[in-house]
Amino acid sequence: MTFRVMVLGAGSIGVYVGGKLAAAGAEVTFVGRPRILDEIRSAGLRLTDLDGHDESVAPETFHTATTPGGDVDLVLLCVKSGDTATAAAELAGVLKPGTVVLSLQNGIGNDAVVREILPSCVVLAGMVMFNVVHHEGGRFHRGTAGGIAVADDPVLNRFAPVLRRSGLGFERYPDLLAVQWAKLLLNLNNPINALSGRPLREELAHRDYRRCLALAQREALDAMTRAQIRPARLTVLPPAAMTRLLTVPDGVFRRVAGTVLAIDPVARSSMADDLAAGRKTEIAWLCGEIVSLGAMVGMPTPVNQRLIDLVTAAENGDRRTWSGPELLAQLREAARGAAGGIPG
Repeated sequence: MTFRVMVLGAGSIGVYVGGKLAAAGAEVTFVGRPRILDEIRSAGLRLTDLDGHDESVAPETFHTATTPGGDVDLVLLCVKSGDTATAAAELAGVLKPGTVVLSLQNGIGNDAVVREILPSCVVLAGMVMFNVVHHEGGRFHRGTAGGIAVADDPVLNRFAPVLRRSGLGFERYPDLLAVQWAKLLLNLNNPINALSGRPLREELAHRDYRRCLALAQREALDAMTRAQIRPARLTVLPPAAMTRLLTVPDGVFRRVAGTVLAIDPVARSSMADDLAAGRKTEIAWLCGEIVSLGAMVGMPTPVNQRLIDLVTAAENGDRRTWSGPELLAQLREAARGAAGGIPG
């Protein structure tokens, strides 16, 4: 059975996911900026990944639009978190009651924003666990491992055959919130990667950058513990143990956690791409979530706040990239000022 999908927010993630669904037989309409839409209308889609898959989708097999419209069965909401309310308002006059809206966005709580604006739709939380690199000529490349996590609901059963055929690795969770918090922990590397100016694999191969991530994650885990939040386990080790592993020497890290470095050599975080393109980042929905949680439980979160400050400075024109020792010194200084000391 063919069903109609609207991808609202046709950036790298949206085009890759929608393209895989189109290749699996769904009728897909991409809604986004003319720059990307013009490119894929002309060149079609080439979807590749670090595992060696290479799939082409002809332009006549999908549709494009600059504004949402038409009768659809499923909406994939892939806009930046800061645009969630605006995007949902655009959908309010378009979608019929019962339409399934799947939020594939960073951060916590975007689905609640959408549900408030679209009460007659079935709104589900979800998240994309991989990174996508956009190359010229309509090529979109999955550069890291992972699938798509979604909140489980019976309405997904009708889409299950196409979701399986897509090869996207959709996994349904009865408690997605625990997975979202765990993914947020991993995404705390986004600002570190953006400030490093290096591809993900190169950044994570350097101990000082990993120490920066460990500081941000420890602080986040402390805040989560106070708030009685238990993040899911998404890595080979539980989150607390992973923060310790991040600090070991480079050679030990490569031997023990080599799968963490199984990343395409050119892949960067979406935040690095945003800074390079002069766009506002999602720092408020990543480190900002930790700062807000800390405030709620009465705990200072200076490391995540310093990352917010540095990324905001970069958004405002400070394009400086930070070496591992420089960035680590910044974060340690922030933590020392708040707590009078910090573990190595």
